[in-house]
Amino acid sequence: MKRRYEALLALDTRGKDETTKDTIDRLEKFFKAEGAEVEQVQRLEKRELAYEHNHQTAAYFVNFVFEAEPTLIDKLRAKLKLDQDVTLQNYLVLPDKKPEVPQPAAA
Repeated sequence: MKRRYEALLALDTRGKDETTKDTIDRLEKFFKAEGAEVEQVQRLEKRELAYEHNHQTAAYFVNFVFEAEPTLIDKLRAKLKLDQDVTLQNYLVLPDKKPEVPQPAAA
């Protein structure tokens, strides 16, 4: 049974700001290739980190909202840990989408 997830990724953009879009597109294709159904990609821009991580003080944040099997999260986490462009990653389980109920027309 597929569940909805949110993946917040911090990308290392030191010296490569012009390729941020290419990196995000590559990551989106990666999510889809692994079997995730990407609903939304939110580009949250470059922000300062609360603490220095691997001599890095700022990162470009991107948020992916997707549906996937629960077993896929461990696989994504392991593969993205090896990706040099991904500095930090965090995953959240989102509530299922509620079906839209048509509103009665007010007279």
